[in-house]
Amino acid sequence: MPSTDASPYAPTATAAAAVDPATAGIRIPGRRLTARLLPLLAEAELLDSPAGWGTAVTPAGPFRLEPVRLGRDLELLTGWMNDPEVAAYWELAGPAAVTATHVRSQLDGNGHSIPCLGVLDGKPMSYWEIYRADLDPLSRHYPARPHDAGIHLLIGDGTNRGRGLGTALLRAVANLVLDNRPRCTRVIAEPDIRNTPSVSAFLNSGFRCSAEIDLPGKRAALMIRERALRNLI
Repeated sequence: MPSTDASPYAPTATAAAAVDPATAGIRIPGRRLTARLLPLLAEAELLDSPAGWGTAVTPAGPFRLEPVRLGRDLELLTGWMNDPEVAAYWELAGPAAVTATHVRSQLDGNGHSIPCLGVLDGKPMSYWEIYRADLDPLSRHYPARPHDAGIHLLIGDGTNRGRGLGTALLRAVANLVLDNRPRCTRVIAEPDIRNTPSVSAFLNSGFRCSAEIDLPGKRAALMIRERALRNLI
């Protein structure tokens, strides 16, 4: 059954208005806009909030991204991070403080990365990090282009794995990024090369494997989805 408006994850009336057109693309938590920062903002065009990106239609139901609120979501995220299949690649198993430290580093960061819940048919069932790949340390390991967007993800509930949801949701999220970030020409991901289900999901959702790259702690498949090919694959 679809969720009701009483759900803590139901979209609010202000969500679509969360992005002020006058400041779209600017998000600097904990900082005041100063003359010194203006050149950096002009160059960076930081991420806006996915709360205003709307809902994608998928074969499994309506899907949207909901920015994480630790006070509401920490217990849920900690449970997911302690799932053995997730912990094998995210390496964040342990008490809630471990998950909180990881998520807070993004929430309190410089706006290059936004942690989100993936809400499918009103129910949170996945965790996503949407980030500026060209402003991330990842950019030192591949030929980055300005405004490349990167994604990390995990499917939180084991009952949602192994039935094609990853493929559908990756396509939906890549489309949300491209629809809402017109200067972004590519969506990038770097799953662990050993994570065969993840790599397969990327390939089946329109990404291509551009290369294998060595990153701190893993050898990764560099996955790329091109805006120019989004309607072809």
